[in-house]
Amino acid sequence: MKLLAVETSTDACSAALFIDGEIAEKFAVAPREHTKLILPMIDQLMADAQLKAQQLDAIGLSRGPGSFTGVRIAGGVVQGIAYGADLPVVPVSTLAAIAQDFFNRRVDANLSFTAMDARMDEIFWGVYQRNELGLADLIGAEAVTPAGEAIFPDCRGFGVGSGWGVYAEQLGQRLAERVLGVEVDVWPRAGCVAQLGAYGFACGLAVPVEQAMPVYLRDKVAKKQSER
Repeated sequence: MKLLAVETSTDACSAALFIDGEIAEKFAVAPREHTKLILPMIDQLMADAQLKAQQLDAIGLSRGPGSFTGVRIAGGVVQGIAYGADLPVVPVSTLAAIAQDFFNRRVDANLSFTAMDARMDEIFWGVYQRNELGLADLIGAEAVTPAGEAIFPDCRGFGVGSGWGVYAEQLGQRLAERVLGVEVDVWPRAGCVAQLGAYGFACGLAVPVEQAMPVYLRDKVAKKQSER
């Protein structure tokens, strides 16, 4: 199994290559530098592995939510490679990638209340549990919501992501004793997109590139930006 993954939905930019369970990754926190960094990252990974795009099985796409521009950058890069090499795409949620990174580093954690700062006094929100394979499974649905109105199961877990830094008070009051701890500085990483994408591919979740659509959650903002 050979899968390339691309992630540019936040201030972090990364690419990763999954080869039979082993993951190589290039990662940098570099606001507004994604268009300069992402293609060299991909080229270096492919060169180090001595692979051509046509030798890949699929591409993992961090589909959002996140920065409107960042999500579009990842989509454009993946479209270009996938169309050129006739490859399917496995879309992976940015929120799932954040939860997965947390689970990878915290073996004692089994549930993530994942929140990204969505600006406009809202968060991108999703609750994830660790499954038997150690992978992040969504509970319920992802949403864009005011922090004080986040919907969650009656479970205990960890607050994860940038939303917990910006809206700590509102989220803390909302979830109360359900929160076992908080970790703010957790990024979506291409290595986690590759990890989840490889599993998605094995489960038959790959789609033709033209069906790999971005997910903004806040549709009205996406529409407004695209019309400018």
